[in-house]
Amino acid sequence: MRVAVLGTLDVHLRAEVDRLPRPGETVSSRGLVREPGGAGTLQAIAAARLGAEVSMYGCVGADPFGDEVVAALSAAGVNPSAVERSAAAPTGASLVFVGPNRHQLAAHAPGANAMLDGEYVTRHISRIRDADAVLLDLAAPLATLQAVLSALPRERPVVVLHPITARPPSPLTWERVDFAVGSRDELEVQAGWTSGTTEDAARVSQAFLDRGVRNVVITLGIEGAYLVEQAGVTRFPPRAVPVVDATGATETFCAALAVKLAAGRGPYEALGYATAAAAVAASRRGGIASLPASADVQALLSRASSPSQPG
Repeated sequence: MRVAVLGTLDVHLRAEVDRLPRPGETVSSRGLVREPGGAGTLQAIAAARLGAEVSMYGCVGADPFGDEVVAALSAAGVNPSAVERSAAAPTGASLVFVGPNRHQLAAHAPGANAMLDGEYVTRHISRIRDADAVLLDLAAPLATLQAVLSALPRERPVVVLHPITARPPSPLTWERVDFAVGSRDELEVQAGWTSGTTEDAARVSQAFLDRGVRNVVITLGIEGAYLVEQAGVTRFPPRAVPVVDATGATETFCAALAVKLAAGRGPYEALGYATAAAAVAASRRGGIASLPASADVQALLSRASSPSQPG
């Protein structure tokens, strides 16, 4: 199973606070944690832990933070040879405040992530094409994503794109996206998500289906996920685990989905596996430290029920 990940590579600064700050307010934190992060970093490491052969595509700065990100990828078994270093921009960074009930506030400075361009894609597209599945991060420059999508063969590799928003950006070749993934939280305000029913899931997904996306996935955190196809909506049930820290859970979900699809599994098996993998990640504290191995996911699946079939 060969998985290519093109996405954001960052360093995360995470502070736990008793309550999230209001505008103009400073609150005290219980220490500060610095670790490699970004959707691309976490997805790549998660996919490697789940048994895939993973190659990372992206850009970091020529600075110590970039060294940390590349070292973390290598230590996890991810091939970082296509990660380029920029002298013009620093490594991307995110500042995250984690409050009670794991609610978060975050700010992201893209830094070197914004340096990805069409020339980068030209240098690496032959290797990306050889993957069984490609994970793309919508936070990457749209022109770069379009260059990748337009250069891929029609059927393979499987393309998983995250995160979606309520309004699809127009420049992309959406019909080449096999699975577009977004969270309920990302869609709630933008799309008027109200009751969390299958009707809500179908409504907010329709714009993507109309543009040619083959499947839309809406993640519900510990409550499971929806798979939306032209044929209907399937609800994947929640996993019975205590939530400790949701950091990395969505990235784990996307990675697990891509790993199973890369192995030739069908969408229902892949989605069931992805919900279990995300639940394991959410039951652990931390970013990289929370990402599960395949044995951890199988242990949870062995005591979980199967999702209902579409109707």
